[in-house]
Amino acid sequence: MSSAYVALVTCFNDNESLNLDATRAQVRRQVAAGNNILCAGTNGDFTALTHDEKLSLTEAVLDEADGAVKVMVNAGMPATWETLQLARAFDRMGVDGIAVITPFFIACTQDGLERHFTTVADAVQTPVYLYDIPARTQNHIGPEIARKLAAHGNIAGIKDSGGAQETLAEYLAVGRETDGFDVYSGPDHLVLWSLRNGAAGCISGLGNVMPDTLAAIVRAFDAGDTAEAERQQKRYADFRTDLYALGFPPALVKRSLWCIDPSVGASRQPALLPDPAQDGKVRDILARYELL
Repeated sequence: MSSAYVALVTCFNDNESLNLDATRAQVRRQVAAGNNILCAGTNGDFTALTHDEKLSLTEAVLDEADGAVKVMVNAGMPATWETLQLARAFDRMGVDGIAVITPFFIACTQDGLERHFTTVADAVQTPVYLYDIPARTQNHIGPEIARKLAAHGNIAGIKDSGGAQETLAEYLAVGRETDGFDVYSGPDHLVLWSLRNGAAGCISGLGNVMPDTLAAIVRAFDAGDTAEAERQQKRYADFRTDLYALGFPPALVKRSLWCIDPSVGASRQPALLPDPAQDGKVRDILARYELL
């Protein structure tokens, strides 16, 4: 069976402190839809969270999910040393998977990336998933390094958030060559395409706003209902196109969810602030898709 993960938003109070009660409510929402969870990812404002906050956030998500769905958490930081501290802590918590985003700010060679991911995977028992998002980190896991890393006994797959079908196809080729190396698509418009081409599933930010549609794409694909899978994918992709035309995708996902449920709060600064004009455009889009 294919797996849909949602890169869960992190909820904040008005003073920007963590709102774990509201975050738990979002966990329950995804569990009800049947979606697995990635916490402390790009859509979870992980760069704005402290080390200890990531631990308390993960504890709350695990507790609320209570085994009903799988929980993966992102441990990736610029330095291997800090990534190791987080990965070991998550390993002790019993998460289902540890995602490791490529280092950001630090320019890495391909050999440097190989050492970084290998060091983390060697240090934990929990399966490690590579996380490639070069537009945000400026570091890209090339297919040859992905192939080498796929042979590591504790590197179980990769999340591709590059946005290009070509790159995703390269990772899927690695997955076909290597048993136990799963590919998860990040781009929301490629969910169905990736499943048809051998992906194990997807990890989606837009699923915060449309959890049932995301689940429906995967469910219809697994059931062999091509027409329904295509219908749900079109709805998902059309919403993505309309929403992301307004600006930075993670900020707009959070803002859309805020329009539906203000308890999620705004993101920590200097992220997108409430703006009546933009919120009006977001609400118009949400209404068009019957999400309000």
